[in-house]
Amino acid sequence: MLDIQVIKSKKSTEDLIRFSIINIDKPSGPTSFQVSQFVKNSLNVNKTSHFGTLDPAVSGVLPVGIGRACRLNEYLMHRDKTYVGIMRVHQEISESKLNKIVEKFIGKIQQLPPVRSRVKRAVREREIKYFNILEIDGKDILFETQVQAGTYIRKICDDMGKEIGGAHMLELRRTQAGLFSEKDIHTLYDFENALNKFKDGEDKILRSMLVPGEIVTTIMPTIEVRKDVVKKCLTGSPIFLSFLKDKDHVKNLIEEGKICIISEDKFIGCYKFIGKEDLVAKPEFVLN
Repeated sequence: MLDIQVIKSKKSTEDLIRFSIINIDKPSGPTSFQVSQFVKNSLNVNKTSHFGTLDPAVSGVLPVGIGRACRLNEYLMHRDKTYVGIMRVHQEISESKLNKIVEKFIGKIQQLPPVRSRVKRAVREREIKYFNILEIDGKDILFETQVQAGTYIRKICDDMGKEIGGAHMLELRRTQAGLFSEKDIHTLYDFENALNKFKDGEDKILRSMLVPGEIVTTIMPTIEVRKDVVKKCLTGSPIFLSFLKDKDHVKNLIEEGKICIISEDKFIGCYKFIGKEDLVAKPEFVLN
């Protein structure tokens, strides 16, 4: 694992922009794509990509990858998400009865994506870590839930409604997505102000918003290669046992898992662990 603050301190703001993530507080209204495009056009970069789509009406945590960091979506976002929302039931219900119904939706459930979703409409298994009722105000139920990535909260509300005479999701806000949470979120207004200051020669606020792409090393196993083989790695070479600084470290890795390759304080890329004979890993994304 790399020291992200040290990495950040050694990079210019321009270098950070080329490989970073900004945690945007998406407002209700625009699509996730529109928010991503706003960041792209504001920074005048070639590419941005939002990590984990939010419906237009949903607000909250929307990490936006900038430049080469767009390639990190697969590694950073296939993780649990937390939401706070309001479910409106179509007839009043007691808290005890509601809790009994909620219990049926905790753990692994079968879910059919909504008709208007972008994914294939096939039943799939998703895990609901918890679904807590925070407050009941007439027919409005305030809740907090943590779910496996790819779970549709609107569909959970609809499915619960089938047990209680109807219900639908009224409001929803994402408060956490993988590594990113409300604690380090930035509104589009704040981002725009920081960018204006950067254009005027003051980059402190914008730098504070940019999360180096190397953050991926904090959630994935890392293997360090020798400094003399870095050039080979950056041209797309697989990682061989002879490249490693510590060959014994391979024994602790899970076969066929995802790993990061580093060399001292330099991030090389994300790899698929092979672990067969002399072949350690094959590249999936190399930062070159």
